[in-house]
Amino acid sequence: MNNFEQKNGKYLPETFYNIKADLPSLPPPPKHPLTGEPLRAADLEPLFPAGFVAQETSLEREIPIPAPVRSAYSRYRPTPLVYAAGLKAMLSTPAHIFYKYEGVSPAGSHKTNTALMQAYLAAQEGVEALTTETGAGQWGSALADAGARFGVQVRVFMVRVSCRQKPGRRLLMEMLQAQVSESPSRETASGRAYLRSNPEHPGSLGIAISEAIEYAMHNNAKYALGSVLDAVLLHQTVIGQEAMQQLAEAGAEPDLVIGCVGGGSNFAGIAFPFLARRLRNGKGPRLLAVEPEACPSLTHGERRYDHGDSAGLTPLLFMHTLGCDFIPPPIHAGGLRYHGTAPLLSHAVALGLVDAMAVAQDEAFSAAQRFYLSEGILPAPETAHAIAAVIRAAETAKREKKETVILFNLSGHGYFDVAAYAKENLPPT
Repeated sequence: MNNFEQKNGKYLPETFYNIKADLPSLPPPPKHPLTGEPLRAADLEPLFPAGFVAQETSLEREIPIPAPVRSAYSRYRPTPLVYAAGLKAMLSTPAHIFYKYEGVSPAGSHKTNTALMQAYLAAQEGVEALTTETGAGQWGSALADAGARFGVQVRVFMVRVSCRQKPGRRLLMEMLQAQVSESPSRETASGRAYLRSNPEHPGSLGIAISEAIEYAMHNNAKYALGSVLDAVLLHQTVIGQEAMQQLAEAGAEPDLVIGCVGGGSNFAGIAFPFLARRLRNGKGPRLLAVEPEACPSLTHGERRYDHGDSAGLTPLLFMHTLGCDFIPPPIHAGGLRYHGTAPLLSHAVALGLVDAMAVAQDEAFSAAQRFYLSEGILPAPETAHAIAAVIRAAETAKREKKETVILFNLSGHGYFDVAAYAKENLPPT
């Protein structure tokens, strides 16, 4: 995990880190959606590229990053590790706050890390088209960028409420030659069924996933997922690996690592490399997963087998879930509007290795405003939930007069989300 390639004074991970190699136990395996039997690799290959399936099922600790993907990463990686001096001053806290800024990627979020890997694997196998879902649009934008880079056409089903709230994201995807449809749409049987029941259905990630899978199955395409699956979490560990190296160079060691959670990929990306240190050495920071109160699968969901989509087309995953038919309210943090949490993250929470908390949107948006005023970066509404938890921790450090070191993942910028922020009546800060 500490194997880095030095290039032009920058460090790029050569491998992804697989947490499954170090966990004391593994979560129950996925099951076939029709038979209920444990899922085999062969069951996944009609839907995903074979190379992706191999990574999904691997137990190896280190998975090599192919040279073309590392080259694509070098456009924006390593991403900056920033000392939040402005926020520290605003809060008058003794806490030292660092953030890993993933908003410098071509799509403006951490999603590019897995998008490039998935598009590369598809291109290597001659796959001509990938279908996917997207909520707020970060994942769809990332896959559109990756598809354009590796010559794979991309078809995106975007949750209707987010599509209408964030027209800039749709425009960005279309500029990258992706085809985008609101979900639920009239292009799939599952989409038409939801529209019959409610012509103004706001949509959900679960419905958009169903549409993307159905479209792939009937149009000679493969499916790409931006979160939840083991391989996706694996690809995001470049974040935590870089952060560990950068913090070491700064002479700092975190006491607390924070990330927001929808499906779980950006949190796992920054947290799992630090969790590995604890699992191996018995020492490591506290890890805190932050989700929205409007969609609280970790804090209020039930850990059981459930579908990852709303129509029951995906494998049954053993995870914290609110139920695959759960339709969250149309909160602006579209990337967090998912009914379940990644099985690996759910398992880590169940083992007591990760803590979870839920934050209301008004608190999150207020935190985003304070961060923008103090640090000069407008965070995505998803990341704003993590910032709210950072502010709470920094205020606790102030009360207790402790020089706590806090690290969080600023998983994406919010410049395409300005309209969402404008709709909120934020109090003066």
